[in-house]
Amino acid sequence: MTARYDYSRWDGSQSFAGFEPDDLLAELTDDLLSGGDLDDALRRLLRNGLRTASGDQVTGLREMLEALRRRRAELLRQGDPDGRLARLGERLDEVVAEERAAIDDLEGEAVGSGDDRRAEVTRDVAAERRIALDLLPGDVAGRVQSLQQYEFVSSEARGKFEALVEELRQEVADAYFQGMSDGLRSTDPAQMARIRDALDAVNRMLEQRERGEPLDPSFEEFMSRFGDLFPGAESLDELLELLAARMAAAEAVWQSLSPEQRDQLRALAQSLLEDMDLRWQVERLTSNLQRALPDAGWGQSYRFSGDTPMGLGQATDLAAQLGQVDRMEELLRSATSPAALGEVDLDEVARHLGEDAARSLARLARLARELEEAGLVQNQGGRTELTPKGVRRLGQRALSDLFSQMREARLGEHQTTWSGSGHDREETSKPYEHGDPFSLDLSRTVHNAVRRGGSGLPVRLRPDDFEVVETEALTRSATVLAVDLSMSMPMRDNFVPAKKMAMALHALISSRFPRDYLGIVGFSEVAHEIRPDELPTAMWDYVYGTNLQHALLLARTMLAHQHGTQQIIVVTDGEPTAHIEPDGEVQFNYPPVPETLRRTMAEVVRCTRAGITINVFALDIERTQFPFVEQIARVNGGRTFSTTPDALGGYVLVDFLRHRRVLRHAG
Repeated sequence: MTARYDYSRWDGSQSFAGFEPDDLLAELTDDLLSGGDLDDALRRLLRNGLRTASGDQVTGLREMLEALRRRRAELLRQGDPDGRLARLGERLDEVVAEERAAIDDLEGEAVGSGDDRRAEVTRDVAAERRIALDLLPGDVAGRVQSLQQYEFVSSEARGKFEALVEELRQEVADAYFQGMSDGLRSTDPAQMARIRDALDAVNRMLEQRERGEPLDPSFEEFMSRFGDLFPGAESLDELLELLAARMAAAEAVWQSLSPEQRDQLRALAQSLLEDMDLRWQVERLTSNLQRALPDAGWGQSYRFSGDTPMGLGQATDLAAQLGQVDRMEELLRSATSPAALGEVDLDEVARHLGEDAARSLARLARLARELEEAGLVQNQGGRTELTPKGVRRLGQRALSDLFSQMREARLGEHQTTWSGSGHDREETSKPYEHGDPFSLDLSRTVHNAVRRGGSGLPVRLRPDDFEVVETEALTRSATVLAVDLSMSMPMRDNFVPAKKMAMALHALISSRFPRDYLGIVGFSEVAHEIRPDELPTAMWDYVYGTNLQHALLLARTMLAHQHGTQQIIVVTDGEPTAHIEPDGEVQFNYPPVPETLRRTMAEVVRCTRAGITINVFALDIERTQFPFVEQIARVNGGRTFSTTPDALGGYVLVDFLRHRRVLRHAG
């Protein structure tokens, strides 16, 4: 059996592989931990893009905005509407020159005929025509209007002029109606009458809606009569947006011309619209649309830099595309959440930036939805927040990452010199003694019996053949993690590693040692308790001071009613520089004063008397008062570690596991 695959051009509607929510959350982790705001982290991810687990690159908004700027420059280089007027003047000059030549030929032929009367009449006609041509206005619009009233001598010149006028009519129709329907671009008189009726109906609906009156005709009735002229419009709003976008683009062309060119071409367009009996309806519609859709891009202008003269229709088409680019850029630049990207037209993105960019934008728009559907985030009061499941997943990810980094360490729960009953089997066994749990190692027991009694059946067992499996006994542990949240932590890139370590430790204890207690204290000028679910969004404090005294006091209070071995893990990158006076006032001094060190050491002594071990992880040995940290170890009996931010998580986890397990010999 063979698989069959069908391929088609992507049009924005096809489905594609989504993100793995865990991988997406991992992409957000560092930004979330650093800034403490999930919405901000999502915005940064939108700007920067990401690479999926399958290796696909999802383009970010920053790169798309750069591509839009390049696209704008490319469109502006495609032509020059200012050059169109000069080209029209040249073509009118050719028509006039051909007409003058025909007048000369006509007069010469009459004089050469020998008929004096014919010659006299022809000379009068020729003189009249030459005067009319001499009196033609200097501007293009005026020359076109005058020549429309002029009686041509030359049929060839008349044919060229009529072709030019028809071309200009088509340009004007293109300028206002291109992209809607071929029917709207027709200059056939019968079709023009139908277009006038359609525009009049649109104007009436706009004006009635503005006054709050019922629509007559209704949109459905309008579409039944004129729907072929406006394909794709599913509602009155869509129809108005379609018309407004094109007319705003036409206005942008006028605003982009030099004042002289603008005046002449606008006068020419108005003359041709008047000729088609559409001028009043178009001006009425423009005015109505400007009031109904003031944000459609009216008054925009562009600095076209191309060398090729462009007709009004082509220039308006470029202006319409530039308007799309402008709107896209505004939406992308102002997008504060993935959901906001749903307003961007993916067809326009594909047209201007390519299908890969459209796919990337569609995927970015699904970021928050993917996380919500996975139950990792939720919307609370207009803000995106982690769910309890999301907090757990972040901790599990942090724990997994730290374990994967500690390849050289033999991880596990560390042995002491005794073993006993418990719930984890060891790979060792021992002879059975009275009082041991009767967990027989059958293989070793039968082996002992065969070795004693020899081969053969049946194998007869005696009590001294029994061997039991050793198991590990687990003690209950109570830990408070005290994390420095002073300003120096983020300044030296210690903040995010410390939060990751705290989340990993919480994930380890909650998943593998659910009976254990873990409390978390953050300290700077003062200390405060942090709930585990608050860890991802906990932020460092914008104050000076490292109040280790208050942190130890609060940690000791939290451990007072806990059972089992008790310890405080301190993570800091600075020396104690603050303490609390008996009256509750905080005193800060840098460099630290003896009173701060004395009060901090007094709290160390209280913890020691309460049987609490203090282990200190110093992140910045150059700034941390190492002798003071060593003094804590001498007084308390705990340990001191000097480590880097990258190695912090591994140090804390290994040390926790090393002192977590107690092995007891049975009996």
